[in-house]
Amino acid sequence: MDFSLSKEQQLIQRTAKDFAENVIGPRLEEVEKTNDVPEDIIKAMADYELGGIPYDPEIGGAGADYLSYALALEQLARYSSGVACIITSNNLAMNCINKFGTEEQKKRYMPTCMKLEEISSFAFTEPATGSDPKSLETTAVLDGDEWVINGTKRFITSANYPGPLVAFAIDDQTNLPTAFCIPKHCEGYSLSERWDKIGYHGSYLYDIYLKDVRVPKDAVIGELGKGYKILQGNIAFGKLSICAQSLGRAQGALEIAQDWAMTKTRRGVPVAQYGSLQHRIADMAIKVEAIRAMVYRLAWIADNWTDLGDIARESAKTKVFAVTECTNVARDAMQILSSYGTVREYRVEGIVRDSLMSEVIEGCDDVQHAIIASRMGVKVSKK
Repeated sequence: MDFSLSKEQQLIQRTAKDFAENVIGPRLEEVEKTNDVPEDIIKAMADYELGGIPYDPEIGGAGADYLSYALALEQLARYSSGVACIITSNNLAMNCINKFGTEEQKKRYMPTCMKLEEISSFAFTEPATGSDPKSLETTAVLDGDEWVINGTKRFITSANYPGPLVAFAIDDQTNLPTAFCIPKHCEGYSLSERWDKIGYHGSYLYDIYLKDVRVPKDAVIGELGKGYKILQGNIAFGKLSICAQSLGRAQGALEIAQDWAMTKTRRGVPVAQYGSLQHRIADMAIKVEAIRAMVYRLAWIADNWTDLGDIARESAKTKVFAVTECTNVARDAMQILSSYGTVREYRVEGIVRDSLMSEVIEGCDDVQHAIIASRMGVKVSKK
């Protein structure tokens, strides 16, 4: 097994680190206080070419792999999960179009999204049914050469930005979930008030209302009635994004705690001299490396998967471990900084908030455990 990074991967890692330290870092307090990512930061992300890392150069991507993508997210999330989330939410919809869409759909929607001139969104969850594909209430009715779509989608990231929306609805031809590509802000598209959430400051979360939205017949992504399969495959890649961010936050928390312990003095000596703090920091470092190993492995699987069940299982495993241990590392950092860890100036409280929120993004732990067990063949027989 070769754990070394290629020159291209190292370059992307350095580029993302430079962006995080020199663009996000000086503006982090502003992002956290205003709960907004300024447009010039988004433009800088595009200038650093961070918007289309794992996609084909023929449609505007960098032509790199998913490990490169994970390396970049790790660096961004060391500072801001909200800024990183602009990339991850955009990637979730783009990945769906890239893997399941037509060549025309790819050429139409992906180049502008990879340049971050537009930002795509992914919409499955609904108010009454959550993310249960068997209970979707959004409908798509074929009317001549157009689909008429009605329904409400809940907790949709970046729904305010212009760009394509990948939305799932029950079509009237198969009575099964189907994926559709809808231009945001088209006629019949409207938004709720912005949700005020615990973490990921700077990322926007809305409900979307679709009222008699009309899209052409060829707006279908993949095949009619195959939406659940598309969802399964795409969410596995979405979990890689969440896990890579968790790694970045854990690394950031470790760095903050280590720096604090080396510089904060008590009775004239750095608190790092205390054995209990040394033990806690060492334990944090072990957890971070364990997260890193699982995340990088999942990125490799994302580049080499052949079986949907395998990547669904492995992404669920990694998600449970990465987000849980990230939260533990963040809490350890708060213990080391003590009361200072609870105030925004020292960044740890933000890492704790973001880590808690990541535990329920792309499915809570109970959902992940159910996926893992079912893929292992651990099921209750139905009589």
